[in-house]
Amino acid sequence: MATVTTPRPLRAPSGARSGRGTLRTLSKSTPLIPALILLVIFLVGPIIFALWGSLTNQALSGYRAAKPEFIGLDNYIALFGDKDFWNSVVLTLVFVLFSAIIGQNVLGLALAVLIRTATKALSVTVSTLVVVAWVMPEVVAAFALYAYFSSDGTLNAMLNGIGLGSVSWLIDYPMLTVILANIWRGTAFSMLVYNAALAEVDPAVQEAAQIDGTTTVQRFFLVTIPMIRRSITTNLMLTTLQTIGTFGLIWVMTAGGPGTRSSTLPVLAYQEAFKFAQVGYGTAIAAVTIVLGAVFAILYIKILKPEVES
Repeated sequence: MATVTTPRPLRAPSGARSGRGTLRTLSKSTPLIPALILLVIFLVGPIIFALWGSLTNQALSGYRAAKPEFIGLDNYIALFGDKDFWNSVVLTLVFVLFSAIIGQNVLGLALAVLIRTATKALSVTVSTLVVVAWVMPEVVAAFALYAYFSSDGTLNAMLNGIGLGSVSWLIDYPMLTVILANIWRGTAFSMLVYNAALAEVDPAVQEAAQIDGTTTVQRFFLVTIPMIRRSITTNLMLTTLQTIGTFGLIWVMTAGGPGTRSSTLPVLAYQEAFKFAQVGYGTAIAAVTIVLGAVFAILYIKILKPEVES
């Protein structure tokens, strides 16, 4: 009996296969090209230009404005020896910690839980009031908060009404006022992120935990929080990076004062560049702010990475 041999299918040479794989990769990447071009033009380009400017003695006016000279790391050497710079670094970290990492995230999560468990009327009222603060233009919000915390403002009027007396909030507690203002201004974003994350939590998991005898608080911390951990980390990164660069709110309310008591890095960079006309020095401060934001971003990406790989 003759043995019938089934012919093997022809295979393309390895070079042809790799060529087709390269073409497929290029075809998938083609829609990203416009986005990459925009990133280079509006993100990478300005960052490179800022880093170069920080290595010059460029001024706002005069001869150095037209023909700045390359001075290497002189701006950074002077910067790291300036006590006002280190004061601004500390104030920036305090501002980020209490207004973004703690304030906006904790309050945003609490509000998200509230609007999902409260009555419809209360949920709509709370969410509307919070979102209005977020969508309001920054300058308008800053002036409203300035009026609220000023010596003759709404807060002191309420304190006087109950017999507690007035407080010079913007002078005696400038960092506290800008921290509270930034929390009020930015909490809506965290609330919306956490509301969407909570909507994705499987009710069956909650019911199973309830059957096992857990309380509401235990289910929240042992079941809900781990399930939305990735959303929490992502929101922490976004709110942190946004808060590091906050300028308009602080400038309108306190202008970095009194003295330098609320002068964060963006405010200090503006003052050095446009008030004292030292554009190169101010750009060096801005470059340090970019590096600080990059450090926070890397830390958050490291936290996210194990969950992404799993």
